[in-house]
Amino acid sequence: MKFLRITALLTFLSLLIFTLGCNQAPTRADSKSSAIQVSQLETILQRGTIKVGFDTFKPWAMKDKDGNYIGFEIDVANKLAKDMGVQIEFVPTKWSGIIPALLTGKFDIIIGGMGITPQRNLKVNFSVPYEFSGMSIVASRELAGNRTTLADFNNPETTIVVRLGTTAAEVTKNFLPKAKTLFFDEESQTIQELLNGRTHALVASNPLPLTLAKEYQDKIYLPLKEDFTKEPISFAVRKGDLDYLNWLNNWVLVNMSSGWLQNHYQYWFFSNEWKSMIQ
Repeated sequence: MKFLRITALLTFLSLLIFTLGCNQAPTRADSKSSAIQVSQLETILQRGTIKVGFDTFKPWAMKDKDGNYIGFEIDVANKLAKDMGVQIEFVPTKWSGIIPALLTGKFDIIIGGMGITPQRNLKVNFSVPYEFSGMSIVASRELAGNRTTLADFNNPETTIVVRLGTTAAEVTKNFLPKAKTLFFDEESQTIQELLNGRTHALVASNPLPLTLAKEYQDKIYLPLKEDFTKEPISFAVRKGDLDYLNWLNNWVLVNMSSGWLQNHYQYWFFSNEWKSMIQ
């Protein structure tokens, strides 16, 4: 309940700020710009298809046995397209280059578990959060031993593996600045480094650490009892399009109020019902 209240409050405040901004009297330059620019929302509606940029992170987005994409973000993207009344085109993109790809017009939106950061916000606009993700650490039993605090990993003798371009990379730099950090493009590469005993620990957003610890109990474990960060997850779009952003913000508000977002998050992050679809 506390989570729902916080989310609702954040949504309300974001929408309030947005509304106040829209009510300001436009300058002549603003009016001229608005008259020329066509909202990406209108472009999507006329095209009849929304192009969605994403990368694979379990259980946000992944392939099932038949090669189809499934996961929480896939559900979110499909529901968003349905509510728009358009078809959907998924555009798989490496995470390290996903913002540049959005800016060059390869797709209309990033729906991929992207956390809001000031650095990213300089390049793109974010919707109000539609979910929150916590950062955790999963460690090698052989190399890490009995370490149980972040401080235990913050030393030059420790190697941490993270995925390039993710919030985990920034979090590791801030919380474990003394440790040596290894970067890989693919999630599977970071996991193999850990399982093969070439790194002391992996930092990533849950439920990946939790899932790995359950699956490979003989090799790895969770040093911390709780996530050590909590980051807002939002849609990312190109700057300068208030109509598009307004629609996305209201979509989040409606689907949060109805419980649709919470129900689907619960299914993908806290149940095992979908595991047979990828094994």
